[in-house]
Amino acid sequence: MPVIKKTQKPMQPARTLCIGFMTIILVGALLLWLPFSSKSGGTPFFDCLFTAVSATCVTGLIVTDTFTNWTIFGQAVIMLLIQVGGLGFVTIITFFNVAAGRKLGFRTLANASDGLTESTFQGGRRIFISIIKYSLIFEGAGAVLLSIAFAREHGAFGVWMGVFTSVTAFCNAGFDLCGIEGAYSSLTNHSGDPLVIMTVALLIILGGLGFIVWENFLNIRKMHRLSLHTKAVLIGSGALIVVSTLFYMIAEWDNPATLGGMNFGEKLMNSFFSGVTARTAGYNSISVEGMSDFSKLGTCIFMFIGASPASTGGGIKTTTVLVLIMTVVSYLRSKNDVELLGHKIDKLAVYRTLTVTLLSLMAVILCFSVLYFTLPEDVSGVDCLFEAVSAFSTTGLSAGPTAIAGTPGRILLMITMYIGRVGPVSLVLSMLMNAKHKNIVLPEGQIIVG
Repeated sequence: MPVIKKTQKPMQPARTLCIGFMTIILVGALLLWLPFSSKSGGTPFFDCLFTAVSATCVTGLIVTDTFTNWTIFGQAVIMLLIQVGGLGFVTIITFFNVAAGRKLGFRTLANASDGLTESTFQGGRRIFISIIKYSLIFEGAGAVLLSIAFAREHGAFGVWMGVFTSVTAFCNAGFDLCGIEGAYSSLTNHSGDPLVIMTVALLIILGGLGFIVWENFLNIRKMHRLSLHTKAVLIGSGALIVVSTLFYMIAEWDNPATLGGMNFGEKLMNSFFSGVTARTAGYNSISVEGMSDFSKLGTCIFMFIGASPASTGGGIKTTTVLVLIMTVVSYLRSKNDVELLGHKIDKLAVYRTLTVTLLSLMAVILCFSVLYFTLPEDVSGVDCLFEAVSAFSTTGLSAGPTAIAGTPGRILLMITMYIGRVGPVSLVLSMLMNAKHKNIVLPEGQIIVG
């Protein structure tokens, strides 16, 4: 009698990613809920869950000051969640594949990472090892520099501050232990310290460029040239840093609550830092609440754009914006194809760009609307929008609403952070059944738009 073997369909990478993040968040929340994680002997589970979501999604929005509330163990748990979240698409996919007894293949990694290309990487295991190795090198170098800076004031604890801040900065998370200098102070007490400000900024940039760019630079001798993706990322990131630096210098130059009392060098350095961190990191060396509404709206744009694909940062990504811009330019020039740096962009990439942008806008609008109608009337609409964009882009900068939001508002912020980290497209795909593509040619139709 023949034996019929049942074959189990492999889980979709997008679904694996979403479930993996949920699992890590839950485990992290339970660890933070342990009595010895908190200096007070216990933190409400809801606050633990919010912190775990923010850490795993490398955001930085907090409801309790990280230094004031958490013990060294609790801080270590948060740092570990940030590390896993920052390198999440690799570590989670690896975990599930190894647990299922499968080898780490390229397709699984590529589909989950939202940005890897087969021409760039020849094997998942190799790139996994490379990412971990160079992440530790960058974080280690940053930890040494920051430990030197913080140890000058805080002794042995300053070394731990340096390690913690290096990991969170590279992962674009925005968590810090500067509460020892004042609760929720972030890096405002170090706004005049180039060693701290520039080291953190460099770590943020390195983490935000993306692992594809690293790989391209590391293999430049073999490839003999930079890929289109790397060129686009460098152009987009460089342009945003320059524009954002000039923006903050002009917008906040005379503001006594931010740059007003600084000399020219400090204004330039803190404008540069604000432009870098606004993209997705969440640290602040000047008061966010003290910014003008004009600056907050500009920050919303920078946060929404975010970092680059396959990086530790969030947002819709720099390359997405470049493709959007070139789509408009190509149409205005009456070209049938979208062109970027002498290359024709694949139509699927254009469709994905439009999909990501639309879904992201919908998520931000929904979050903003709920916050606006649930928070007290004295909270401005600009601050509500700022918080919504910050949560979705996993930036972590706060204009104040997170601290005063009730349970519904914080639940919404957690959901928004989660969507922003796993990606709206990945989340939608994880909820859809495997679609069968039918080769049916439909008649062409005409519709008037615009």
